[in-house]
Amino acid sequence: MSNPQHLQYTEEHEWLTAADADGVSTIGITQHAADALGDIVYVDLPAVGDTVTAGETCGELESTKSVSDLYSPVTGEITEVNEDVKNDNTLVNSDPFSGGWLFKVRVEATGKVLTADEYTALTNPSA
Repeated sequence: MSNPQHLQYTEEHEWLTAADADGVSTIGITQHAADALGDIVYVDLPAVGDTVTAGETCGELESTKSVSDLYSPVTGEITEVNEDVKNDNTLVNSDPFSGGWLFKVRVEATGKVLTADEYTALTNPSA
């Protein structure tokens, strides 16, 4: 499994884009997390206007195997939630790095993040 080089990652298996010109980053979960969870059957995401804190839980992903907390890699205000994922949870599994993104945040501060290579080493130490 290849982790896109242009993204940053967390040890909790979220990814985030660099902030755009408006200071907004897109956040989702990695392919590794999606594979480990199995088929996602329900997502509980923060609402637009909510404030999230880096390293803190901000939602849940429920799969056929388990329920997993969703952690925010940044501190800031939610500007958009992916309604497509709320309506079709399978996007998280089938396209986690594109159509399966979860929410967007106007970033005030970033928590601890990893490069793609650091994340790959974390999730696949023999690589």
